[in-house]
Order: sequence, then structure tokens, then C-alpha cells
Amino acid sequence: GGVDAQDWAEMLLRMYLRWCDRHGMKTTITSKQPGDEAGIKEAHVHVVGPYAYGYLRAENGVHRLIRISPFDSNARRHTAFASVRVVPDLDNSITLDGVELRDEDLEIDTMRSGGAGGQHVNRTESAVRIKHIPTGFVVRCESERSQHQNKDHALKMLRGMLFEKLRRDQEAAFEEAFMGDRAEIAFGSQVRSYTLQPYTMVKDERTDHKDANAAGVLDGDIDAFIESYLLSNADKRRAKENAKKAN
Repeated sequence: GGVDAQDWAEMLLRMYLRWCDRHGMKTTITSKQPGDEAGIKEAHVHVVGPYAYGYLRAENGVHRLIRISPFDSNARRHTAFASVRVVPDLDNSITLDGVELRDEDLEIDTMRSGGAGGQHVNRTESAVRIKHIPTGFVVRCESERSQHQNKDHALKMLRGMLFEKLRRDQEAAFEEAFMGDRAEIAFGSQVRSYTLQPYTMVKDERTDHKDANAAGVLDGDIDAFIESYLLSNADKRRAKENAKKAN
């Protein structure tokens, strides 16, 4: 909430779009809700490219920005938070245990698109919003002219969210059973801090990887953070397997 958080969300969106562009990945903004004064309230981006989910899942969680707010006339330092959720693109024809979308669990609304596309998108109710009642997950898609295409893409996003939730729940249960504690892997945990004033530093809270070039990071140079997370995750998986064998 607030103008700083909405501006921060747009800064993160730009960072990821720049990263995807550098790596030759195709991006489509399927929905975007503008902020009240600046920035955005939320955005959904469809990314297509080799291992896109494998890399970008490192970004799941809450990102914190510390800076002197450009929206504060007294030039005070503010802290803003934005949540990032990365889910796989699952084809609707794929059947997965625990990832099932039943018609009775879905609340589907159609509306006029607020995105680009000229007069056509505004004349027709092509945008689709789907709520998954059991989990409360909500997705919206308005990037296509066809309501059917938007619905299909929204269902894919929803299936991806359910898959990611199932994966997190399984990992947490494994941590509790074999490692003796509950892992802090839930969506909503803080993963990275970006300090712009009085000094510049980006720090990953999970791996302790740091980079003083905050401007470069915000311009899409996040490869080192992704790599450190993937290496740390691989080490944790090996430790889990060893703990499982020991039990």
C-alpha cells in the first residue's frame, strides 16, 4: 500500500523485464493495475524462455526498498515492500495430483479491459478475473482480445499458483519431519533488501549475497543473486537427502 510501495512495485517490474530482455526471454504483461499517484498496484507478466521458472523462482517473496522517498516533501527515509510470486506455466491438459481446478471452486468474472489495444478491447468484456475459492487466489488476464484466450491463460496462471503452493507445503512438511524445524519458505517471507540511502547495498536475506551496485541490480543485473540462491538451494537439498537417509 501507499505511493512508495506502488512506485517500488513498478521499479521491480522494470528490473525483471530488463533481466528477461538480456536473456532473450519473451515477456507479455497480461494485466497491470496502475497506482493511485505513481507506479503500479500489481502486474502479471508471462515469461517464455529456457528455464524461465527455474531461474525466476529465486525471486519469490517480499522485496524491501529503503530510500529517501521522492514523494516526501521532508525528504525522509522510507521503507517500502513489494511481493513477488513466480509460478510455472502449466498447460491445462497436464494432470497433476493435488493441482485440480473444479468448476464449483471457481468464481469467474468478465470485464472490459483497461490495457492497451485501442477501442476494441474497451468495447468488449474480454478481460477475465478468476478467484479460486478454497485458497483465495485471484488471477486476472486482459492481454488478449479474445475472452476465451484470456480465460485459458488465467487458468494456466491459477494452476501454476496451486502447483507452487503444493511444492512449498511439501518442502515445509519435509523440513519439519526430517530437519526438526519448520522452513521459512512461505510466500510472504522477506528475501531481499535494497538500500539506496544513506549508502547503496542490495542484500539477499537467504544467502547473504551482497552487491553495492544497487543501480545495476535495479537495471536487471540479478544473475549473481539467482546463482547464489540456486547453489544454496542445491546444498540444502543434499542436506535434506542426507537427513532422510539417516532417519
